[in-house]
Amino acid sequence: MYASVRRYTANPGVADKFAARRTDIEKVIKTTPGLIAYYMLKTTDGAVTVTVCDNQTGAEASNRIAADWIKQNMPTIVTKPPEIYAGDIVITTTTQTTGPRG
Repeated sequence: MYASVRRYTANPGVADKFAARRTDIEKVIKTTPGLIAYYMLKTTDGAVTVTVCDNQTGAEASNRIAADWIKQNMPTIVTKPPEIYAGDIVITTTTQTTGPRG
């Protein structure tokens, strides 16, 4: 497995703006080849997304898919490109969840 982490900074409230477009984002991110999971975290200065894929190709595709969607749908809200971190997943543990809590 391979993951891509995108960190959107200097944009408080952007996670709420993304969340308002949740259905659209879920629809487009599901087109990522080999998608296993996608998560978005709300931070004090923006948001962090984590995309987990079968391989590096899918994770890199998720970065292009996200950038294209933002450019087309939220260009005035997300004006600074995210910091991107990516790599092989070397440790994983999961438990059953029932969805977002909050």
